[in-house]
Amino acid sequence: MIDELPDEIDNDIDDIEPVGDEGQLYEHFRVVVDKGQAKMRVDKYLFERIVNASRNRIQKAAEGGYVMANGTPVKSNYKVKPLDVLTVMMDRPRYDNEIIPEDIPLNIVYEDQHLMVINKPPGLVVHPGHGNYTGTLVNALAWHLKDDPEYDANDPHVGLVHRIDKDTSGLLVIAKTPDAKTNLGLQFFNKTTKRQYRALVWGTVENNEGTITGNLARNPKDRMQMAVMSDPTIGKHAVTHYRVLERIGYVTLVECVLETGRTHQIRVHMKHIGHVLFNDERYGGHEILKGTHFSKYKQFVNNCFDTCPRQALHAMTLGFVHPATGEEMNFTSELPDDMTQLIEKWRGYISNREIE
Repeated sequence: MIDELPDEIDNDIDDIEPVGDEGQLYEHFRVVVDKGQAKMRVDKYLFERIVNASRNRIQKAAEGGYVMANGTPVKSNYKVKPLDVLTVMMDRPRYDNEIIPEDIPLNIVYEDQHLMVINKPPGLVVHPGHGNYTGTLVNALAWHLKDDPEYDANDPHVGLVHRIDKDTSGLLVIAKTPDAKTNLGLQFFNKTTKRQYRALVWGTVENNEGTITGNLARNPKDRMQMAVMSDPTIGKHAVTHYRVLERIGYVTLVECVLETGRTHQIRVHMKHIGHVLFNDERYGGHEILKGTHFSKYKQFVNNCFDTCPRQALHAMTLGFVHPATGEEMNFTSELPDDMTQLIEKWRGYISNREIE
C-alpha cells in the first residue's frame, strides 16, 4: 500500500544532504510492506517504488538518517520485512504552501459527480512543484470544485490519476472521489486504459509500425533527462507501440499507443530509435536534425519552431471504464492549433518543393 505522492519526491531526494542536527522532520513518502514480501535491501525496495528516484540518491538519504523503518532510521543494507512501515523524511515540508484555488480556465470535455476529463493546453503545469507552486492544473481544479464539499484539493486520495508533461497537450482524467481514484488508478496500473498520442518526429520513420521496449531511468549524464537503459535490471519496464500516419519530407507524423506510462516515455523511446520529437528541447529536437543546409530551409524550420514552441506531442485519445457505472468511456481531442499549423507548414513546404 503506497500513499499517493507527487512526482516531485524525486527532486526532493536529489536535494538531500546529510545533516547533523536534524531538527523537525516531515514525512514525504510512506509505504507499508506487503505481507508476502521477501527480505530485500531497503534501498532496492524503495528504488522500485519511488517514481524516478535513483538508488544512489536513496542511499544518500539513508546515510543522512532520512530513511526510516517503523520510526527508526535505517541504513541502505537494512532488509525490509512484511508489514514494515517505511518512510522517507525531510527537514522541510512537502510543500511551502497548501494548494490555493485559482481562477484558471479549464477545457472540460466531460464531468459528472465521480470524475472529470480535461483537455490540457500546452504550457500548463499539471501539479505544483519546485518553482511552480501556483498557476497549475491542480490550482485550477481547486477553484472549479471549491463548492464541492466532497473535494479537497489538498487530499491525495482525490484529484490527478495520471499526468502529462507541461508542454504536452491533451486529455487527462481527474477523480472527484476516493473510490473513483482507487478504481481508475487500478485501471492504469493494470494497463487496461487506452491512450493514443500524436507526435511529429524528426526524420523518415521507415517501418509503418513497430513496438519499442526498453527500461527507462534517469540519464546518469543528465538528471533532467530519462534514458533507455542497456542493463535490464535498471529502470522501469516501458513499452510504446507506434504507427506511421504520414511521412512529410524530413519529418513523420506518428501515432503512439502507451502500454505503460513512464516519465517522458514517448519522447525517450522515439529518440531511442533515432526520431526525436520535433522541437523537444530537452532531448535535442529544437535543433535542425534533418534536411538541407540551405539558409531558406533553416529559416523555414525556425519558423516552424516559432509556430509550435514546444515538443510536438498531443494526448489525443483516452479510454477507461467508468468507476461507478462500468460504462466504457472513450474521448478524443483534436490536435491543438500549434500542431495543426506546424503540420500544414511542412505539407506546404514539401508540396512547393515537388512543384519546383
